Amino acid sequence: MHIFSISPREVMVSLWRNRNLIAVSVRREVLGRYRGSVFGIFWSFFNPLLMLAIYTVVFSVVFQARWGAGSSSKTEFAMVLFAGLIIFNLFTECINRSPGLIISNVNLVKKVVFPLEILPAVGVLTAMFHALISFGVWFLAYGLFFGIPHVTVLLLPIVVWPLLMFIMGLSWCLASLGVYLRDVSQIISVVTSVLMFMSPIFYPVSALPESYRQFLYLNPLTPVIEMTRDVLYWGRVPSFELLVIYWVATAFVAWVGFVWFQKTRKGFADVL
Repeated sequence: MHIFSISPREVMVSLWRNRNLIAVSVRREVLGRYRGSVFGIFWSFFNPLLMLAIYTVVFSVVFQARWGAGSSSKTEFAMVLFAGLIIFNLFTECINRSPGLIISNVNLVKKVVFPLEILPAVGVLTAMFHALISFGVWFLAYGLFFGIPHVTVLLLPIVVWPLLMFIMGLSWCLASLGVYLRDVSQIISVVTSVLMFMSPIFYPVSALPESYRQFLYLNPLTPVIEMTRDVLYWGRVPSFELLVIYWVATAFVAWVGFVWFQKTRKGFADVL
């Protein structure tokens, strides 16, 4: 019987050991999504560009929305909203697909030598590719409307990386649960829909009464959405203490998810 390691070190070792296979799989996923279309992979650029244009017209022109009482910029709301949506879409694209990762790859389950633990990583990196395109569109729009971005944008990787660890941990858990409990995908679809309105995407945290803000921070997406806006748009350096807590917490979630996956994967072949 094959014994799967569950040490924290094995999380990164496994991903690094299979990096070439992951890269090939991500490339196949990205290209496969647009195979047969006229514009092909350029759709990954057109989609966020179109959405940003719609947000700008709808919120800044139609609704005359502003981000906060002291704001006067017509495009600010759209830019701030789009930054939050990039993070949320990265999260939901991975989480909504996670319960079906193993079920949709039954042929790989039968192959003892195939590292099933890389499937969530492939999903995360594929979603990250589209998120990077969206960030590129965001920077392009910022340059057109406001000029040179703040130097704090260089901190974006250390803000987003903990989110990727958090997503990986949840993806490992959900991919395993999806094998044994087919209702998981339906549950997650509902949860992510609710989470969209329970995250500070369409409104700032300050818009809530102070007594309710603590509940909003129970949402694990709130810190990364707020910090992303800080480094991208507001030019603020994130709280070092909050970053440390977020890094430690998400690393722990990633390890727990990996342990769960490794412990439960032995029964995949029997169930499928």
